[in-house]
Amino acid sequence: MQNDIFGGTSGEVTTPQARAEILRSELNRHAHAYYVLDNPSVPDAEYDRLFSELQQLEQAHPELKTADSPTNRVGGAPLPEFGQVQHAIPMLSLNNGFADEDVINFDRRVREGLDTTGEIEYAIDLKFDGLAINLRYVDGLFSQAATRGDGFTGEDVTENIRTIRGIPLRLHGDNPPKVLDVRGEVLMFKNDFEKLNQRQRDAGGKEFANPRNAAAGSLRQLDSKITAQRSLRFFAYGIGYLEGGKLPSSHRALLDWYRQMGIPVCEENAVVRGAAGLLDFYQAIQKKRDALAYEIDGVVYKVNDFASQDNLGFVSRAPRFAIAHKFPAQEALTTVLDIDVQVGRTGAITPVARLVPVFVGGVTVTNATLHNEEEIQRKDIRIGDTVSVRRAGDVIPEVVASVLEKRPADARQFIMPTACPICGSAIVKLEDEAIARCTGGWIKCSAQRKGGLFHFASRKAMNIDGVGEQLIDQLVDKQVVTTAADLYKLGLRALVELDRMAEKSAQNILAALEVSKHTSFARFIYALGIRHVGESTAKDLAAYFGKMDALLVATEEQLLNVPDVGPIVAKSILRFFSDPLNVELVEQLIASGVHWPEIEVQEKGEQVLAGKTLVLTGTLPSLSRDQATEVIEKAGGKVAGSVSKKTSYLVAGDDAGSKLVKAQELGITILTEAELLQLCSRS
Repeated sequence: MQNDIFGGTSGEVTTPQARAEILRSELNRHAHAYYVLDNPSVPDAEYDRLFSELQQLEQAHPELKTADSPTNRVGGAPLPEFGQVQHAIPMLSLNNGFADEDVINFDRRVREGLDTTGEIEYAIDLKFDGLAINLRYVDGLFSQAATRGDGFTGEDVTENIRTIRGIPLRLHGDNPPKVLDVRGEVLMFKNDFEKLNQRQRDAGGKEFANPRNAAAGSLRQLDSKITAQRSLRFFAYGIGYLEGGKLPSSHRALLDWYRQMGIPVCEENAVVRGAAGLLDFYQAIQKKRDALAYEIDGVVYKVNDFASQDNLGFVSRAPRFAIAHKFPAQEALTTVLDIDVQVGRTGAITPVARLVPVFVGGVTVTNATLHNEEEIQRKDIRIGDTVSVRRAGDVIPEVVASVLEKRPADARQFIMPTACPICGSAIVKLEDEAIARCTGGWIKCSAQRKGGLFHFASRKAMNIDGVGEQLIDQLVDKQVVTTAADLYKLGLRALVELDRMAEKSAQNILAALEVSKHTSFARFIYALGIRHVGESTAKDLAAYFGKMDALLVATEEQLLNVPDVGPIVAKSILRFFSDPLNVELVEQLIASGVHWPEIEVQEKGEQVLAGKTLVLTGTLPSLSRDQATEVIEKAGGKVAGSVSKKTSYLVAGDDAGSKLVKAQELGITILTEAELLQLCSRS
């Protein structure tokens, strides 16, 4: 070997071998901090620099490359095929529970099996929506990885697993077991899934339907270089074969042991007592589900004590000591009966699939959005197709994909109408937009009128209590109301004559209309429904112009001086106020008594958060979301709904989810509520 000398981390000279050892140790430590602890220890650029140095060193001195070198993660030559691996201990399935009664019966069977009337201590893990994997370590070195397969024999995916940086290639500690089989799940985080699909779109490739499919497809790549680009993660939750090591006494102790050895373990776990404890955790995590950085489809309950697990044993191919408590399905298969279109308040034409009713995510779904014509073509959805429908939280159900092998011979393609189904006006699609629109406007198109009135009365706009979709439908259909100003001309008689409207209810609506007249300038701007002007932009416009008269005559140059108002938004505002009917609407609303406190236009340079964008996540100790937003805006800042490279600060409370993960990945400063208040107090 050459006697080259290299500068070490502290400026000392060292041998190539010593320098390689230093680099491997540093890179493994930084990878553990980033992928396992979610707490990056160095910027990405510094990690890349160290990685590149190690690569060059190993290329110059091939004899220095070790089995646990971080450079083994970049992917090797394509595999001709996957080999088969027989599991030393079978990877068995779990029995499923879907109702509280199933969990109560599981707990009863466990107590009967252990011949006790006392409460059982259970360990709870999340049921990840990924791919089960067995990792084998020999003398502390990662040696092999295999999928579950049929439970007894799986596919050898060793080279692909090497690319997952959160998985240690060498276990931490001085006395690793002779052989250790770690059981866990390979998955893809939601934000990584979104980035992958964006890359697929940019490259003209096929998008993945969900993170699980993306993880499975990435792990089964014959070319591990492709897998290396897919940002896969791993969480351990069990153990297979163990030789030359002492098995911990409980499941919780096993996870703690894994952490000590550098093996990733999900922090969302618990130890509880009795069926009540199991159900309490299930309900709590179900509420947090949408905020998690990854997809889960339930939780897994296990008797915590390993000796008790042994006593309970197995039935068929499932353990008696464990059960999976599944969430209501968020995806299900059904049939597209027809596709028609809905007209939104801005004239947007949205294709909607009419479905054979299907139970998804806790509700029966009969309609699902198809977004736009291009989306239908890209996903190749046809009338008569069997499709996968997804519903997450309160999000509108959407059609994810069609099942091509079930397509009937008489399946029909959807053809976008050329005329609005409500008013007959022409439907047009501008070159720079994916959405087609009805050209009728409020005056001609009752659908746009209804949508606009509902937006005007909504909580974040004029906040008119009791004026909802059903009432607006009647007011428009019976031609009682044409514009938003007409709402303030309503009398008791006109309301009482509506269907299912008692005099007391009518009086309440009139009182709510009167209360809504006292609003804010920002709410009023937002309520007008100007295209591209959301809550945040409305607040910026109100703060910048201060008065309606100034906004009505604003020039494009003035509008472009408003924070985050670009050419598209500026042109939309100019177009809105150039229409005499819209100006008349504003005048009528003000004449009817709608008013707001005068705004004193402040010098933006005096505010500590001027020009800064903040994102809120989790539950803050004392401030509500609206109160925190008010604090930030008074200090000159702007609150956004999602984390991006433009985000200045993330304000994180309890139960922070995927936004916190993304902010950490981007190196964004994280603030507590106390730190936010301290910062804003300087304004």
